[in-house]
Amino acid sequence: MHASQPHHVVIAGAGFAGLSVAHGLAGAPVRITIIDQRNHHLFQPLLYQVGTATLATSEIAWPIRHLLRRRKEVTTLLGVVDGVDTSKRELSLADGHTVGYDTLVLATGARHAYFGHDEWEPFAPGLKTLEDATAIRRRILLSFERAERETDPALRMALLTFVIVGGGATGVELAGAIAELAHENLPEDFRNIDTRVARIVLIEAGPRILPGFTPDLSAYAHAALQRLGVQIELGRPVRECSADGVQFGDQNLPAKVILWAAGVRASSAADWLGLPADTANRVKVEPDLTAPGHPEIFAIGDTSTVNAWHGKPVPGIAPAAKQQGLHVAATIKQRLRGHGQPRPFHYSHSGNLATIGKRSAVIDFGWIKARGWIAWWVWGLAHIYFLIGVRNRLAVALSWLWIYVTGNRSACLITQGEQRARAR
Repeated sequence: MHASQPHHVVIAGAGFAGLSVAHGLAGAPVRITIIDQRNHHLFQPLLYQVGTATLATSEIAWPIRHLLRRRKEVTTLLGVVDGVDTSKRELSLADGHTVGYDTLVLATGARHAYFGHDEWEPFAPGLKTLEDATAIRRRILLSFERAERETDPALRMALLTFVIVGGGATGVELAGAIAELAHENLPEDFRNIDTRVARIVLIEAGPRILPGFTPDLSAYAHAALQRLGVQIELGRPVRECSADGVQFGDQNLPAKVILWAAGVRASSAADWLGLPADTANRVKVEPDLTAPGHPEIFAIGDTSTVNAWHGKPVPGIAPAAKQQGLHVAATIKQRLRGHGQPRPFHYSHSGNLATIGKRSAVIDFGWIKARGWIAWWVWGLAHIYFLIGVRNRLAVALSWLWIYVTGNRSACLITQGEQRARAR
């Protein structure tokens, strides 16, 4: 590093963790380069609402450059990271370019995982990106469209059967939203089918849904989903996903829409660094969130795992990623001031939230638990608060209010259609 050049912090990934590092370094004597394979920051907790035609993409995503436009020390690059040379302190990009660093923060996130059955992905897409959400929305809406013109009763029922694999918060929220879409929002839009006969099936291999919540809240969510018309299958893991449907336990369920919400796999950061990883490929970092043997490299968010929550692994949720990002920023600033002692990270859990349709939710803040419509209002206010910008908060609040009052979803658009040959 040249003496005249400020300390160079490279952040790979502009999710909650990466952006929190950048925000935490405001005013520090550093130059920052943020690299992401997409040009936008995504508010993932509401991604399922794009997938189920509740919100538009622009309401939960913001251009990274715009968010950091006033930070003149920050350079934003669009690129795909595919390796790290720790000896040269260089990050390599898929297009052949390299970026040197003094401190590197790997916050490259995770994708959905199929427990060794990646061949299921074409039939059971997951939900991690805007592209995933719009593709899922297209798949759901197209299934109703095809059912409208299908004359074979068995095939029509398969087209009106929606399977969600995984009973965590994402699976529960997807199931509730699709149930409301089919049973409340769409019935008047079709003539040949009654969308209220649609089957929404939530499959969870474990003994209950929402295993991260207390048993009483889990039981409440189970009953609330059933009231929405969701069929819940517990204790039988999925054995096969195909174009014809899903097999779980000894049952074969014909279905044309299968959505995956059952697991995640971290990016290739552990492979880049040649370091140990857990079963989800997350880097096993030191207590101060540095990569073992590389104090100049941090791995945070869904990229890493650390037992910093009363001896348990930190959960892969947005508040945890933000806390890690701010911790790393504070560590970098202390190092620049000459204080090089490792600072162990301690996660402070603010609570769990999950919504069940548009009138009910469960929240567990430890000191207080709530369910029903009061929890739904708390859930909504919390998510609106964490959105970026007044315009987006208003847009999301108005969209929810409109759907709540009228039952109409304005985002029922089928996009990403196959390219057709132009008329000559």
